[in-house]
Amino acid sequence: MQTGSATRIGILGGTFNPIHLGHLILAQNALETHDLAKVLFIPCGTPPHKDAKALIPAEDRLAMVQAAIEGDPRFEALDLEIKRGGVSYAVDTVAQLRGLYPNAVLFFIIGSDTLPELHQWRSIYTLLSLCRFVAFGRPGFDAAGMSREALHLDSPWPERLLENVAVGRLIDISSSDIRHRLAEGMSVRYWVPREVEMYIAEHGLYA
Repeated sequence: MQTGSATRIGILGGTFNPIHLGHLILAQNALETHDLAKVLFIPCGTPPHKDAKALIPAEDRLAMVQAAIEGDPRFEALDLEIKRGGVSYAVDTVAQLRGLYPNAVLFFIIGSDTLPELHQWRSIYTLLSLCRFVAFGRPGFDAAGMSREALHLDSPWPERLLENVAVGRLIDISSSDIRHRLAEGMSVRYWVPREVEMYIAEHGLYA
């Protein structure tokens, strides 16, 4: 249970193309590890580091997120990046969230494999000052084995980031694998929530 006065809110962004069980497990890991009040799922409009050609419409990706988390009061879907338009930069989103939740402590949730890429993110030092990054590695991941130099960031950020790495109960599922299976006519049951599987089938997505 939370003991402090400030609300602790997690942020999980991504293309969610589509959302899958790995995303949900990551969100739950973060919620439990960092005693969060809730986790915000934020589908991006146009990703800065991925090929947008493979994306289905943002409205469908948002609808699948909403279907996946419906009935769980710990999770909430926001369409901030979709409504804002243009390329979706995390720094703009977190700045907007700071205005929406001025008294909250914001936790930006990532996988440990994203840590060496953070230095490429837009206005990364501003972003680091607006929220706390919390990373999750797969079982067996050793944060102590990752060098500070590998993060390519000025001190004290490498030290702070690596201090906030936890081992999560992550599963090896990717959205690209799901899209490939669907394109080949294979089942994605047990890869995505049943509601998402039904949405994909009803709308003929990824065929």
